[in-house]
Formats: sequence, structure tokens, C-alpha cells
Amino acid sequence: MAEIEVNGVPVQDDYSETFAAQMVRVLVTSVNAKWAREAAWETKGLGRSATAPPCEATVEREVGSEETPDGRPGFIIQMMDRKAESLQKCLALRLRKGAVPNPKTNVFDALPSELAEDRISLDDSVIAKFGDGFEEVRQEFGREVYRIPRMDGWLHIERSYGIREAVTGGMFLILAKTDEEALAAAEETLERVGEIPLVVVKCAASGSKVGANTHTDMVATINDKYCPTLLPLEGSHLWPEVGCVYEIIVSGPTEEVVREGMKVGIEAATGCEGVLAIHTANYGGKLGKGKISLPSLWAEG
Repeated sequence: MAEIEVNGVPVQDDYSETFAAQMVRVLVTSVNAKWAREAAWETKGLGRSATAPPCEATVEREVGSEETPDGRPGFIIQMMDRKAESLQKCLALRLRKGAVPNPKTNVFDALPSELAEDRISLDDSVIAKFGDGFEEVRQEFGREVYRIPRMDGWLHIERSYGIREAVTGGMFLILAKTDEEALAAAEETLERVGEIPLVVVKCAASGSKVGANTHTDMVATINDKYCPTLLPLEGSHLWPEVGCVYEIIVSGPTEEVVREGMKVGIEAATGCEGVLAIHTANYGGKLGKGKISLPSLWAEG
């Protein structure tokens, strides 16, 4: 395929290097949206990057009380890790540090049953033991939950969670004239992609590459070829008109939804003022084995 244009903006003929990860989808609810949001953001804390523990975690969307098992507002979080065992530990840790301390919270599995390939349990975890012997396993809200006494009443946390192999790292780069224009394009992209069911999307300024040229003990370092402040840099992929670059990362349970998210995101970004080009990056298979070509997002069939 050759370079294409979307909304008059060049889209690079290259591929995003994706990788497989184990995924859970978790719903955190509370008595109102304020406390549900607080608990969700605490639970997904330090979750933006997959390059260091704890596991990657992203808030997918807000849900209304009509969509939740306990009839209260909540937020859905996707958590991903390359290994199911480490994801299981991370799930318990994130819930213990984020959802458990916040007022009036409950936690449920939110992965559709038709997508689940297996299940992981919170048995023998910090969640199962937090009740210090006063916890019970019960049927509540149509789910099997741990019911744990708390100072503000009962805390309900579902006992097991659907898990599946997901696709993460669908990525493109927004190259824009100015900081303001790049950020506005990134914000529009996040809003548009965030409307797609089951997709999570993030904006990153760090733009990591796999490995390092100088500090070779590092797993990931800056993507120097896309740093405008380093111009003129030998091998840079930028030119003087580019003042700012943002990385957009799209992940989800299937490649189909990731491709849809990338396509919608690029269409949103290229419709914004000051966007000069859309690029992507890959690392010779060091990040992952998956490949999503940017032009292929618009291929027929």
C-alpha cells in the first residue's frame, strides 16, 4: 500500500506494532457518580503505561445506574497484562488500593460472557482476606460476591472475572504545527474514540520506544525520532514545521474493535486545524507480533 490522505492530511504507509495481553473488564460502582469516579481513578492509578508494573489500566467509560447490577452509577476499567497470573495479582491489588477504601463502592465483572475465554478468581487474595474472617461468599445482585463488612455498610466484590486475550498497542502519532493544535486534536480524538464500545484510548506525550541507545538497562525510553525539541537530529522523522507530537494508543478485546478505534481516531485528528501528518511506529517485533497497517484501515473488505 502507499501513503494515503485522510481529510487532506498525509497518513504514513507503515504499521503499528501491537501485542497480545490478557484482559479483564471491571465495573466499579458507588452511591453517586462523584464517588464512583474517585474509586475508579484510584483503581486505575499509574495505569497509563504498559512498560512498568503495576499492570496497564484504563477507564473505558462511565455507565448509568440502569446498566449496573446494583442499580448505581459506575465506571468500567480495562486492565491488561501479558500474563494471566500477574494480571490476577494486579487486579486484587488495584481493587484493594482503589475501590475498597472509597465510600459505598461495589465491584463487578464487566466482560461480556461471550468474550470471556477463561476466568480468574479473587480467592486467597488480599480481597478475600480483607474481611478478617467476617467476609462471606454470597449470591447478591445476581452475582457470586464477597460480602465484606465495612464501616459504612457492606462492600460487595464479585468473586471471579472473565479474562481473554486482547489486542493492545494500536498506535498512531499526531504531528501538528503547535502545542495547542496538537493537544486540541488529541482531545478530539479521545472523545470520538471513547464513544466506541469496548475500546480504550489514551494519549501519551512520552512516546516511548522499545529499549535504549544509551542507558541499555532500560526497557523503554523516549522516542527521540519524534521529539521536536531534538531537531536537527540525525535520523529524525520530523521536519521544522512540526512543533508537537502526541501518541494515541488504542486497545480492546479484539483486533476488529482496535482497528475501528484507530480509524475513527485518525479521522477525528485529521479533521482538526494544524495537523500536518499521521505517523506510527514499530520496533522490529520487539514490542509485539501484531501488525496494523494505517492505510489498511480504509481498505475495502
